[in-house]
This record gives sequence, structure tokens and C-alpha cells, in this order.
Amino acid sequence: MKKSIFTLCVSVLALAACTKQNINEQTAGAGVSKSTKAVDAVAGTATVDASTVQQTVQGFGGASILAWQADLTSDQRTKAFSTTSGIGMSVLRVMVPTISSSFAAEKPTIDVAKSFGARVIATAWNAPSSMMTGNHLNTSSYAAYASYLSSYNSAVGGVYAISPFNEPNYTGSTWMQASVSEVTNFVAQQGANCGAPIMAPEPFNMDQSFINTFLSNSTAKANTSFVCGHIYGVNPYSLGSIGKSVWMTEHYTNSSISGNDWGNAMTAAKEIHDCMNAGWAAYVWWYIRRSYGPIDESSNITKLGYVMAQWARFVRPGYSKISCTSNPTSGVYATAYKSGTKLVIVIVNQNSATTSQAFSLSGISATGFDRYSTNSSSNLVHTTFTTSGSSFNISLAPSSVTTVISQ
Repeated sequence: MKKSIFTLCVSVLALAACTKQNINEQTAGAGVSKSTKAVDAVAGTATVDASTVQQTVQGFGGASILAWQADLTSDQRTKAFSTTSGIGMSVLRVMVPTISSSFAAEKPTIDVAKSFGARVIATAWNAPSSMMTGNHLNTSSYAAYASYLSSYNSAVGGVYAISPFNEPNYTGSTWMQASVSEVTNFVAQQGANCGAPIMAPEPFNMDQSFINTFLSNSTAKANTSFVCGHIYGVNPYSLGSIGKSVWMTEHYTNSSISGNDWGNAMTAAKEIHDCMNAGWAAYVWWYIRRSYGPIDESSNITKLGYVMAQWARFVRPGYSKISCTSNPTSGVYATAYKSGTKLVIVIVNQNSATTSQAFSLSGISATGFDRYSTNSSSNLVHTTFTTSGSSFNISLAPSSVTTVISQ
């Protein structure tokens, strides 16, 4: 949600933001119990098949939007992007400013993110005012707008992708709106001239009709490298065989709950799992630094941040998601990934009791695993264990997220 936090819903912009907040408050903290009574019950085996390759992972990250929030400090940048001492984010989302004199301000955080291996994506909330009538881009300004986006890309040293419109279907906003025809026409006519690969159409609600209509134009589709959108108000779902990598480029669960609230962090854990299980390639939170975000205003990594790290540190850009039983046991959710012979499994245990989970491996082998676990009282606790053959059992702490990486 964007935009809201500074004005606290006293302006039209904040009112739009609060509307998004209300959509997501309905699920915050659901399904997390404080009981820790141990059980030993295996309801089903999670089968991992490394020969069945699904999507290529692009990364996990968050946004730094200088027009509304001060830039990240040096310490916060390291905590956001380091894979050894931080969250390990591999995606940074930034805003394309509406005046070129602001381009340089974006570069310090962009450069640091890149130095840690992160991919930078830039979204335009508005074109320069001279190119717009009201909150719509002038058709006569298409070429000038593409040139402007290209100049931004050059000024910041290059970004991984540019999105020309942010939530163009979110009516009532104070940023640039566009019909699906307008977005389609711009990308078809000028998408190849924007200086970086195009992400589009980035609709609110990950509106499938909007996306499908956009992709039905063969020229716009050809000019689009990545399909993107935001899941406010909807659950992650498969877009089907659209022939494009799908990125979830903005969401947060609840801006009125601390990033250290464990129930809310577990809600986010399940959401990340669902996005990956839907076949999507990236998950991008809203603000990196915010009271409800992965780093708080005092520069501390929050529980939400440590939950994100369970994926971000260990499932890096270019890894392949592979077949894995998504919900092998009631309350247990798993996704698996590989890079060469390395296997990574991320497991969410929503149960209020210790749960034993069996795994069976096919197409890949392991003699042991590094294990990292986060729960309400500990963060990224590291242990190791050995395995024999093509199967193993793992004991999952109550209400926890566990990542295992083959040795």
C-alpha cells in the first residue's frame, strides 16, 4: 500500500491506502495458536521431485520510495540485502521520480542493492505533469514518456525492469490511471523504447481480466518481459500458461500491526508460500523500513523480516522451483527449490504443536542438511542433520518457519 502511511488517512491518497489496509486486516494473525503441546503425528509424506521444474525464482524483496519516505541508511541497506547478516532481499523496488533532477537521489540504495546481488525494479506512479491531462497520460506524449523512462534508467545505472504504470485500474487514486487499452497501447507502441525490460500491467487485485486483456495484444505481450501485479484483496492464484514470469510486486498484510507481531508474520509466511505455489517468480513487500515492515524505524530486523529471510537468504535469483507436495500434513506447507545439485525446502508449520513431517526425494539426493528456523522466540537458528537414502523426517517447532539446505 503505498502511500498512506505519512498522511494517516487525512487526504484522498491516504484514504485510498486505508481502504487497502481494511481489505487485508481480515486475515491478519489467523491460524496461529499459543499452545505448544507436543505431538508426534505424520499425516502424509511431502514428495519432492527435482525432475519436475516449475518457475524460475526472481527473488524476494521490498520497496524504498524516496518521494514518501526517507532513504535507507547504510546500516539498513546492509540489513535488507546482506545474505549473511541481513534479510538477504534480492529485489529492490523504487519509484521513478516525476522530475529528472531527482534521479540521482535514487542511486545510492540502488547501487548497494546491486552490490549484494539484488535486482532493482522501478515503477512510475506518474509521468511528468507536462505529459498528463488530469491523471491520464496523453496519447501524444507516449514517445516522450518512453524517452523519460529511458533517461531515468541511464541515470541510475540501469534497472532490471521498469513498470510504466502503478495500479492503473485503482480508481480514485491520485496517481496515474489508465484503462487496459491505454496501458496496452503504450506498451505496444513504446515498450521497446523505455531503456529497460518492461514489467506490466501491475494492476490492483492482480486483476486477471486486466492482465489477460493486456496479453491478448501480441505486440504488447512481446514488449513485456515480466507480468506483475498486487494482491490486495485477493489470494494468490495461478494465471495459467501465459508464457511470462509473474511477479507479485507489492503487498503488506496490516499496517496497524507491528512487524514483530508473530501471528502477522506467520500470515505473511503463508502468503509467500502461496505466491510461490501459485507459480509466481517474485514476492515484494511494501516498505522495507516501516513499523509494520521487515525493518522497523529503529533499524532492527523484525519478525516479519526474519520470516522473509527464510526464503530470501537461501532461495536466490535463478533458482528453480521444483515439484513438492504443498500441504502434506494439516497445517504444514512446503515448497522446494534447486540450483544445480543444491536442494532448498522451506516449510511453514502453522500448527500449535510440534509436528513431524516426512519428506521423500526424487531426482536429487542429499546426505545432510543445514537447517534454519524462526519462531516467536528465536530467529534463523542454525542446526545440521544427516540423512540416509532418499527420505527423511524433520521435527517442526510449533508455529514456525524452517528452511533446509542440502550440504
